Amino acid sequence: MNLITLTDPRSPVSEAYRTLRTNLSFYSLDHPIHTLVVTSPSPNEEKSTAVANLAVTLAQSGKRTILVDCDLRRPSLHTLFDLEAEPGLTNYILGESEELPLQETAVENLWLLSSGQKPPNPADMLGSQKLDQIISTLVDKADIVLFDAPPVIAVTDAAVLGAKVDGVLLVLTSGRTRRDHAERAKETLEKAKIRIVGAALTNAPKDSAVGSY
Repeated sequence: MNLITLTDPRSPVSEAYRTLRTNLSFYSLDHPIHTLVVTSPSPNEEKSTAVANLAVTLAQSGKRTILVDCDLRRPSLHTLFDLEAEPGLTNYILGESEELPLQETAVENLWLLSSGQKPPNPADMLGSQKLDQIISTLVDKADIVLFDAPPVIAVTDAAVLGAKVDGVLLVLTSGRTRRDHAERAKETLEKAKIRIVGAALTNAPKDSAVGSY
């Protein structure tokens, strides 16, 4: 995993992330998006890398952006940004931190709320009223809040979290995501009446390494 939007901002992949940012901005004109969950159908589909690079491009455009690691089972965003895992989201929910432990990243306008310690009951924690309050607080602090969530068909976390936000973006990986898994993820979210804003295709051939619809 790497932040190509920082290491190689002129690459076709970085440009594709900027295109994704633009597409989301146009979508938001008719359907305002202040909170967005980014997830994938199955594990190992690069959704954490995708949400991190999207966050970077949003921040680079001048939007105050907060990235929240809600993959409480396999957190990785703190590693991508070379920051600390704790204290983080779970520490605050458990009352171990008096203030939201937001960490500044090396990117202007971008903050990270890391996962914190791994809890025994991630879905319950994400479904709590305390998280509703946290989301409200984060929205007051930023133009957009992005949440990295576990894969949809692996656990219930993404659906639980998706019900609390403005929409969900599915990350699919070319040559890796199975069609039936993508369809199951879409059906799972739709049954929960969660708005799917689109999908992003990573590892695509040729110049378009990230696409969206």
